[in-house]
Parts: sequence; C-alpha cells; structure tokens
Amino acid sequence: MERKHYEQEINMTESLMNRINELLSHYPEDKKKSALLPVLHEVQDAHDNWLSIALMDKVAEILGILPIEVYEVATFYTMYNLKPIGKYMFEFCQTSCCCLRGVEDLMDYTCEKLGIGIGETTADGLFEVRGVECLGACGYAPMMQLGDFYKEHLTKEKIDQIIADCRDNKIILHDK
Repeated sequence: MERKHYEQEINMTESLMNRINELLSHYPEDKKKSALLPVLHEVQDAHDNWLSIALMDKVAEILGILPIEVYEVATFYTMYNLKPIGKYMFEFCQTSCCCLRGVEDLMDYTCEKLGIGIGETTADGLFEVRGVECLGACGYAPMMQLGDFYKEHLTKEKIDQIIADCRDNKIILHDK
C-alpha cells in the first residue's frame, strides 16, 4: 500500500513558542518529554489541526527527544491527526452504549448525507466522519464529539441540523 506524504507549512509563532515554554516550565529540565502530549495538542491546534512528519520532527527537536518518540505517541492516540482533516470532524463514539442506541446507523446516515466514507473528507474540506473509542458520555448515547464539544442523544434530525449549522458557520469548535 502506497502512503501519501502530506506537506505542511511549519509556523512556530512567538505566541506558540511562549505557550510551549510555559508548558515546559511545569516539568523538570531533564524531563521535557513529559510535556509531549500537551505540546502536541498546542502545535496541532496551531497548524490546522494536524501534524506532518516535519512538524513532529520539530516537536522532537524542541523537547530534545528522538523523532521516533514523537511518532510513537502521535500514531497511538486518535486525538492526533497525521493528515489534513475536515474543518468539522464528527467523531462518533463506537462503544457499547452508543452502538446499542444506534450510532452505527447514524454514522452510515451521516456518511451518506455527506457523500463520504468513514475517515474521508468531503471535497470542500468541511466534513470528516470518524469512529472513536469511548468518549465517556454513556448516559447521553448515541453521541459524538465535534471540536471540544459533545453532541448528545443524536437522531437523524439532529445530524441534519448539525450539518446545516456547520455549513452556516454557526458551530463553535473550541472553547479557547
């Protein structure tokens, strides 16, 4: 299988570096690697919500660790994106409670509505659909995460409204 290599402009702004340095200040000087998870979040947020190999190499350089140590973490956790993603990523919980409440049918419905498959991005770059592990909101099943927020007790009608709100730029993705 051929892997696609995605290029990304690296822009380590002064404010991003200040934030990274603030995060590093919480750890002993010889334990910079301990800051890897929060640093990856900050760097990903500042780079269109994804991490290229070159960007992960830059994080390794900043933390004084080997690039493979960054790759191991970034490829393990689904919260890190290794390719460009849709602006609105619908992350549907796919564990027991949500499956029992019909999340798989809702994922199929959403993909059909958007004309994509799971893990694909719409041609306009607006939407992507993913299945993820438990999001810890079992009492609100079926549910998904959209940016920093949960969308709960989902139905086809709610999915239609969320898609419309995204297209109308009415959805807030982050609480920062």
